[in-house]
Amino acid sequence: MGQEIDLLRALPKTKRNIEARLSAKDPTVVEISKQFGEMYFDGPRDYGYGGYSYDGRWRPVARDMIDHFDLKPGDRVLDVGCAKGYLMKDLLDALPGLEVFGVDVSEYALMHCHSDVIGRIHLGSAERLPFPDGAFKAVYSLDTIHNLPRVRAKTALREIQRLSGGNAFVRVDSYRTPEQRAIFESWVLTAEFHDYPSGWKALFDEAGYTGDYGWTIIE
Repeated sequence: MGQEIDLLRALPKTKRNIEARLSAKDPTVVEISKQFGEMYFDGPRDYGYGGYSYDGRWRPVARDMIDHFDLKPGDRVLDVGCAKGYLMKDLLDALPGLEVFGVDVSEYALMHCHSDVIGRIHLGSAERLPFPDGAFKAVYSLDTIHNLPRVRAKTALREIQRLSGGNAFVRVDSYRTPEQRAIFESWVLTAEFHDYPSGWKALFDEAGYTGDYGWTIIE
């Protein structure tokens, strides 16, 4: 297994109103959120992002990714769960000649992706990545794998391993204390599987995933 790292440390912290989310959350809101459509990305905050537009916040993350994976022009990189492709766009800007591709289940996100990544995003699931073994120098997946039930999350991790040979990074929902877990469960809309770090590491082992990893912890 790889190491725990925080590749998104440069990303601005998001302000969350836990009480408002909890009071608004009901089965209908959750069902709509899990469709990953317009309401999830660009509808009210109750359903997800509350509006997701490009603002350059991923630029420092792109530079950290390039350094971490020792990327060079001509290398191929895959973003699993790329949404509208904003990090992809910043990777392309930060390292001209890099070949960046993405996969996402959301047709809405694909149809509203950044203009710089049009044609680079594939519509599909993390469980069935449409590329040959070892096709990428690096693969990353941010806040996506936890949206699958555990058995399917294991399949997705195996797919990431297959394409990357372990030169990968995944970030998933987690918590270190019962108090953090309670906050997370008040906020969460789309996660199908979540656990303490030890539970995630057990899943990584089962999947044969040897890449690096990090946690999204709501405090």
